[in-house]
Amino acid sequence: MCGLEVRTEGAEVLSIKGDEQDVYSRGHICPKGVALQDIHTDKDRLKYPIRKTPRGWERISWEEAFDTVEQKLRAIQDQYGPDAVGLYMGNPGVHNTGTGLYFYDFANALGTRNRYASHSLDQLPQMFVNGEMFGHQALFPVPDLERTQFILVLGANPVVSNGSVMSTPNVKKLLQNIRQRQGRVVVVDPRRTRTAEAADEHFFIRPGTDVFLLLAFVHTLFEEELARPNHVWRFTDGITILKKAVLPYSPERVADRVQIPAEAIRRLVRDFAGADSAICYGRLGVSTQQFGSLCHWLINAINILTGNMDSAGGVMFPLPAIDFVRLLKREAKALRWQSRVRGLPEVAGDLPTAALAEEILTEGEGQVRALITIAGNPASSAPNVARMNEALARLDFMVAVDIYLNETTRHADIILPPAAGLEVMHYDFVLNIVAIRNVANYSPPVFPIGPDQRYDWQVLLELQKRLERGNPLLLKAKHAVLSWLTPGHRLNLGLLFGPYGKLGGRFLDPNGLSLPVLKENPHGIDLGPLQPCLPGRLFTPDKRIQLLPPSLLPFLDQVEAALESDIPNGRFQLIGRRHLRSNNSWMHNSKRLMKGPPRCTAIIHPDDAARLQAQDGQLVTVRSAVGSIQLPVEVSDEVLPGVISIPHGWGHDQDGMRLEVASWYPGVNVNALTDEQLTDGPTGNAVFNGVWVEVELGSRLA
Repeated sequence: MCGLEVRTEGAEVLSIKGDEQDVYSRGHICPKGVALQDIHTDKDRLKYPIRKTPRGWERISWEEAFDTVEQKLRAIQDQYGPDAVGLYMGNPGVHNTGTGLYFYDFANALGTRNRYASHSLDQLPQMFVNGEMFGHQALFPVPDLERTQFILVLGANPVVSNGSVMSTPNVKKLLQNIRQRQGRVVVVDPRRTRTAEAADEHFFIRPGTDVFLLLAFVHTLFEEELARPNHVWRFTDGITILKKAVLPYSPERVADRVQIPAEAIRRLVRDFAGADSAICYGRLGVSTQQFGSLCHWLINAINILTGNMDSAGGVMFPLPAIDFVRLLKREAKALRWQSRVRGLPEVAGDLPTAALAEEILTEGEGQVRALITIAGNPASSAPNVARMNEALARLDFMVAVDIYLNETTRHADIILPPAAGLEVMHYDFVLNIVAIRNVANYSPPVFPIGPDQRYDWQVLLELQKRLERGNPLLLKAKHAVLSWLTPGHRLNLGLLFGPYGKLGGRFLDPNGLSLPVLKENPHGIDLGPLQPCLPGRLFTPDKRIQLLPPSLLPFLDQVEAALESDIPNGRFQLIGRRHLRSNNSWMHNSKRLMKGPPRCTAIIHPDDAARLQAQDGQLVTVRSAVGSIQLPVEVSDEVLPGVISIPHGWGHDQDGMRLEVASWYPGVNVNALTDEQLTDGPTGNAVFNGVWVEVELGSRLA
């Protein structure tokens, strides 16, 4: 969302820096923005289709590539049914305007229930809870950082992530502003992150125990009568049943398990409830644990009970210029079908990625025999990557829409690379639905594409034309209309009929939005702060909030059992970590992002290092129930004793890849340790935090 000023000379990029006049970012830029130059000039980036042959990869024409994909996928669906072709969407898809505009039409045209996406490797519990409480998986409560007096951060590092689901430039400055206006910033995390370093107070917590802390938080709100009604209570159901559900979880009961003293928990609750405005905010650290959905439910409950939902300085709901949430209303459903092998649930049309490998490897009706990946790297990002790689190698056919030959696409038969980065126009659909302020900004492409390149929307539209089934005459007419509706047309229609558009919320207003208006304002248009919008913004049929959704109730018994379970002696709990110059697995081929000391290390506490007789830089072997890795140790008191922190997205040393810079800094893949059988109950989201592992000094790989 940060505005960029790109200076060029001919086809060469001279510089990339922050746009000082951008209405939102005001000159702020992170290293990943500057690295767009590296992507643009990367000799490893694919620009034309390639096909795998016994002699290696060879270039082919777009027509031949599409013909092959059509022939192979149609034959597989004809023989085995529509579900025999799987579809996987990766994280970069949400950052590409063309993919966002055309993906759902293509996915629905493919007709398969075997759809998977990277959000089931991170935020699916939060999305599921949004749907169960507010009626739409994409209706995220967003922290109103500019006006709050208190923010409690759990399992998130927004100073590094740039504000995940509170998209904003320069989060660190906004947190400093809270403290300067006599507010408070409190972080709960097993690691002293950069966000924790910028906070007033940091509580270490045992990994995977956030649910106990949050239950005790709500318990204390009721016990000490700290709940504070606001207008949201008038259309909220379930307060009484919630009070009963949290009754067993006093701070005194959970304190030992979470490793936070009971009185500290009670003080935290009192401070939060007593603030003029407050935000309880949790992200991927709480999503990717055993009780991720329950954690996000309780976070929402805390904001509602303390009067901080839909109120200035609390959590609010953006109203973007193109209301992507409303446009996706048809997709906002859940629990309609299950995965074939394990019975994991569907959410928003997708099955959990934790089920993908077994759906490929397990024979029988409905088996996934072919796969389409779009900007995704499940061979790096999915749990138990050894099994995922085994599964991808067993496919009858695979096609990848991707710009790199990476851990996943090396398994493909055909790769269709779209234009990327500085070659494409940009409008933020997804980040605007989670922004802390309503803004609209359009960026035209900096460079034209070459004669043998295609845009992502062109690739998806061509695949849809060739693979969609139905009445030939109707399909011909439909595809003619879709071909006419270019991204520019679609953007303009979305803006015109949107909440601020000339034909929408500002009907016939000369100041209403349209694409030409955005083009006339290259630094963006500020549409103002977030505003109260409930119950009108709710998508529940009765316009009411379910404070304790029935779908979550069965899983509370599992929480009770977990609280009473024994803790293994002598073992470590695994957590991940982010870095400002890294984005999952997909920007490690940039020299400017990879420079500096090695980042793929295992951080352990000095007490644990002494027990292992380990020193900085020595190799340790980390072993779990599914695999083992070897990497250098980093000794630091930034983690709790008994915790080991290893970043995700590494392991760029697989045969068949073509990522030269990444291969210089390969690291190891932490997902050799994670187990696809360990998932969040309500959603099937993968569990990456709190996994039990053994650590030994030296190399003893199995």
